[in-house]
Amino acid sequence: MDTAAPAEGVSVFAPSTTDSPLHDPIVEALRTVYDPEIPVNIYDLGLIYTIGIADGGNVDVVMTLTAPGCPVAGEMPGWVQTAIEAVGGVQSASVKLVFDPPWSMDMMSDEARLELGFM
Repeated sequence: MDTAAPAEGVSVFAPSTTDSPLHDPIVEALRTVYDPEIPVNIYDLGLIYTIGIADGGNVDVVMTLTAPGCPVAGEMPGWVQTAIEAVGGVQSASVKLVFDPPWSMDMMSDEARLELGFM
């Protein structure tokens, strides 16, 4: 059994289901959810690790927070679930919160970096 950590830059999660017609509307819904301490949406911050979309519209999301001690740690997964379940064609959504691998600023999109003044 190989217990070695994945190489840097290699995801430990299954890839997102990008070929589903629900993918883009779900991403747009995720872009309406903000970390209250940072004026950038959670998708562009890089907090969403995986969007898994099964036949029938069941969605599984793996996400993280900018820090384990985030004051909205208990609430944000519910915000994400609510946003996704509002998308037409989605039957259900489940959100798993993980802290490994930890979030880093390298996970932000160029748009987020620009908005926060890092570019």
